[in-house]
Amino acid sequence: MAAQDMLRIATWNAELSRTGPGVLLRDILSGEDAEVLFAVDHILKTTPDVLVLTGIDTDFEGHTARALAVALTQAGVAYPYVFSGISNAGLFTGRDLDKDGRLGQAKDAQSYGDFHGQGGLAVLSRLPIAADDIIDFSTLLWRDVPDVRLPDNFYDAGDLDVLRLSSTNHWNVPVMWGETSIHMLAFYATTPAFDGDEDRNGLRNADEVALWRHYLDGRLDTPAPDIPFVVIGDANLDPQDGEGRIEEMQALLTDPRLQDPQPRSAYAKSIANETHTGDAAFDTADWDDPMPGNLRVDYVLPSADLKVIDAGVSWSSASNSDGALFRHGLVWVDIARQ
Repeated sequence: MAAQDMLRIATWNAELSRTGPGVLLRDILSGEDAEVLFAVDHILKTTPDVLVLTGIDTDFEGHTARALAVALTQAGVAYPYVFSGISNAGLFTGRDLDKDGRLGQAKDAQSYGDFHGQGGLAVLSRLPIAADDIIDFSTLLWRDVPDVRLPDNFYDAGDLDVLRLSSTNHWNVPVMWGETSIHMLAFYATTPAFDGDEDRNGLRNADEVALWRHYLDGRLDTPAPDIPFVVIGDANLDPQDGEGRIEEMQALLTDPRLQDPQPRSAYAKSIANETHTGDAAFDTADWDDPMPGNLRVDYVLPSADLKVIDAGVSWSSASNSDGALFRHGLVWVDIARQ
């Protein structure tokens, strides 16, 4: 098989986030930030052809993502094609969304964030990105999602007039694989925790995950994507353990239009939580024990027409149980045309 016939697609929540706008960009440009240097080194160990980064601070013009791509190029592997738009996190809504009687707090933003663009998405690619064909669902209002699940008697009409579904972004980013476009259906969903009995985060997380099935069903205002495609990113939802509507993740993983390569790692198996029911080898995040513990939340799910060659979860050597720099593993899948 020729090298160009196979692609390595990956996602990683590197949690490259700072306390204010432009701070991460400054740290990348300095060339001396330890976390950034470790992140670059870890990406180069797997060298994906297409990498969807989650948890990275974003800006309107994509300067931060491009700076990271330059740092990777300087370290030895070029990522000449980059797409990043500012995330919904921290975007002021003018509404008291957490109902605490105060406006302008982090929990009153489109999703939790100390500033607009904190902890969003970026796509870095060694293959051309068809920028003119990108579809952005990030402004879709939550109330307008098919089969919407809204918390009972929590949000008022004014809230729902502005509240978006995407806590960060939902994108269809086509990447040119020879003469074929392979569509990266990229997202980073909210955590299903840190709310109250109304379960507003759990419901929103479920609808963020479900959006891709609605898209594949042709139920949105834009036609369903052509094959091949890959659902990719951080769903913040495990199909067996932890908080959230796990049935929604199960529905996506068993959708016949997709395939689950079940990437695994020995490291994840070694830190298994005894009370969890899912196979710990599939876990992609190493959180505090016993709650939430270690969970599978990061996914690369190729469309059923593609051939899966190999898959795995790569953990940084900088990750450990004592103040780990990186709590997530990098999930990679090698694919080829059938």
